[in-house]
Amino acid sequence: MEQFEVHILGCGSALPTTRHNASSQIVRVGNELLMIDCGEGTQLQIRKSRQHFARINNVFISHLHGDHCFGLIGMISTFGLLGRRMPLHIYAHPMLRTLLEPQLDYFCKGMQYEVCIHDIDPTVNKTIFENKNISVETLPLNHRIPCCGFLISEKPKKRHIRPDMLEYYKIPTYERSKLRDGEDYITPEGELIPNERLTTPPAPSRRYAYCSDTAPCPEITETIKGVDMLYHEATFANKERARAKETFHSTAEQAATIARSCEAKKLVIGHFSSRYDDESILLDEARAIFPETVLAKEGITLKL
Repeated sequence: MEQFEVHILGCGSALPTTRHNASSQIVRVGNELLMIDCGEGTQLQIRKSRQHFARINNVFISHLHGDHCFGLIGMISTFGLLGRRMPLHIYAHPMLRTLLEPQLDYFCKGMQYEVCIHDIDPTVNKTIFENKNISVETLPLNHRIPCCGFLISEKPKKRHIRPDMLEYYKIPTYERSKLRDGEDYITPEGELIPNERLTTPPAPSRRYAYCSDTAPCPEITETIKGVDMLYHEATFANKERARAKETFHSTAEQAATIARSCEAKKLVIGHFSSRYDDESILLDEARAIFPETVLAKEGITLKL
């Protein structure tokens, strides 16, 4: 089975601290590296995590608060210094184009690669990226400015061929792709051999949902129903519930309630307020609602 991993580069909220970096993650699916958000200091975190700069081709920005995008111009410049040639694709609210293009023009003249900015509408659920293996769709959230999460889904896999049955029925090589697609096999004598006899079911496709900077948003639960892993902001403990409501953020308890409602297999909480020197209070409050909860932490790798 191909790797499907989430590398946490930063899981703090707006105010930088010595304990947490601003929001950023790298999601690895097979050989594909997707970046979600790019807060200040992200490129240093990439170095520390030993991820490959050159393999990051797609960046998804949830919204245009600085702790989610201040790291972009520095990272783009570094890519240029490293001699990058492949285009870099950035998916974000249309205002990013207005903000970023003057910076590119001033700081990044003469780069040998193209920065392609793709406008997205954070208010609708829509597929914004796909290739032969995965798709990425937006998840509208409820924040002070337009904001969306992202759902990364593996596409359905092909069935596994049974070598013993290929040999038994003397099935030629050119028929194998049809068998992987679920087709039956007809022998030269006209006998139909059911596909179920010749193959085994594929591994289930996995899904990862990223929801940062949002007040509780029950509307997304049907879209992310049954996800293998949910990352959900948990900026505050329950004691600060009024502050969470005022700033359109969530408490750990509220994040856990969303995870329970959507029947996620695992919950990862992050985007911690700088007021907490120890996030165990957030973990305890979340686990009281949803036991399969873990804390995000810079440098950790979470496997789906």
